[in-house]
Amino acid sequence: MRRIWPWTFRGTGALVLAVACFVLASELGVAVLQYFGMLLVAVLIASVASLYLTRRSESVVRSLHPDVSTVGRETLVDVQVGVRTAVPTPAGSWHETLPKGLRGRAEGRFPALGSGLLGGVGGGSRTVDLSYTVTGMRRGIHSIGPLSVRSTDPFGLARRVTAFGQRTPVTVAPAIIDLAPLADFSGEAGGTLHTSTDQPGQGADNLVARPYAPGDSMRRIHWRASAHRDELMVRQEEQESTPEASVVLDLSALRWSVEALSAPGVDPGFETAVSVCVSVVARLVHDGYAVEVVDTDGTIIAERIEGGDTTEVEHLLVHVATLTARRDDHLPRLSRLFAGVMTGPVVVIVGRFDPGDADAIASVAHHSTLPLLFAIAPFGDALDRAADAGWRAGAVDPDGDISVAWAAVAGRGVRHVV
Repeated sequence: MRRIWPWTFRGTGALVLAVACFVLASELGVAVLQYFGMLLVAVLIASVASLYLTRRSESVVRSLHPDVSTVGRETLVDVQVGVRTAVPTPAGSWHETLPKGLRGRAEGRFPALGSGLLGGVGGGSRTVDLSYTVTGMRRGIHSIGPLSVRSTDPFGLARRVTAFGQRTPVTVAPAIIDLAPLADFSGEAGGTLHTSTDQPGQGADNLVARPYAPGDSMRRIHWRASAHRDELMVRQEEQESTPEASVVLDLSALRWSVEALSAPGVDPGFETAVSVCVSVVARLVHDGYAVEVVDTDGTIIAERIEGGDTTEVEHLLVHVATLTARRDDHLPRLSRLFAGVMTGPVVVIVGRFDPGDADAIASVAHHSTLPLLFAIAPFGDALDRAADAGWRAGAVDPDGDISVAWAAVAGRGVRHVV
């Protein structure tokens, strides 16, 4: 915390006038001018003393509602300022420093306070409540602060600025866009569909794992058991009656700008892709699908989220708030993840997408009941080639409406691949 007592324009004028009175009193021999100059100096000292002896702020506590901000949506910030004062203090003003990732009007009037001499224990301690709203502008973790409180003495001669160094980190998650539901699928409505088992007494809370065998779906890997056994293990009892979906987000920096590799929130195309990802996950989970989010090489971005589990979707938002691109490019090898299996919807989200990429992932479409492909920057006839291979493909404009792109791609009817 730092305190500054700069003179106001009126105080500066009074100081100059006092100095002039001393000079003229010495030159002209007029004693009245010297007395007047001394009076001005006394008033200035009293003004500074009144600021120093009155209001003293000691702490700043901020709380956000909701706890996690979202790009494009408002968040309420409540600020509690702990204040101690022995004498009445005039009103002042306050200003909160906001980062580039947040936008809002964080300033206002700081209230006048009465005397705290009769405050009893605590010596006149009290709390001043301030509030304002901010809108998330850039995904990532940003810090609010410091808070500055400015006050003047009753004569308006001196000004005191108190700046508090405490900062509060704010997580700005990607925006979730409401998407239309998938039609005519088993996971569409009715909440979470329960997993059936092939062993009596076994259920979703008592998983049985077996060693991985060639052809097993990567989505069925039991990561906890794999870490314990030091080898890949899969869920033995899980049946395909559970509606499942996979969302593949290509994190390769080669398909985005260089900025996507360094920090979140700086590449518009990558930000659109992340927003598409969380929006699709929210839609599928709401429709009853168990969803896993992976990179193109199978690296887990988000663990399996059971159908209807909206709480885990909120956790996903926090998890991807700091997500950035990676250096390796694995899209051409995506087909290996789905080789030898038949699965539910597969949603692939990619940045730069050329005809060679369309040919490389063509086989994946034949292993999914609903293969969906969203490209932020398609080149040439890449989307047409993907469509010929069985994908329901479409482009997503970073400045466009994600829900319109979703409706155009996913709303073309149902295609079951056998």
